[in-house]
Amino acid sequence: MCLGIPGRIVSIDDAENRLATVDVGGVRRQINIACIVDAEHPPEACVGDWVLVHVGFAMSRIDEAQAAETLRILAELGEAESEIEAMRMTAAS
Repeated sequence: MCLGIPGRIVSIDDAENRLATVDVGGVRRQINIACIVDAEHPPEACVGDWVLVHVGFAMSRIDEAQAAETLRILAELGEAESEIEAMRMTAAS
């Protein structure tokens, strides 16, 4: 399964090489933004954009509402996964 994690671009590190820093839930890392830039939306215009990040690349721009909803769903899935794992541990005992 391939997941894109929402993050917000906080700075452009190297416009020529299409590198930016993204904040994903308080964790910042450098990503490649080549997939989301073009003549109408150059690297400098990406600061503040919400994007879906997958394996170090911003795959697409999304709006803030989509980002919030995706983060909410991912949190719910994480909670469900924790509960399922707890049930497995209880069943194994």
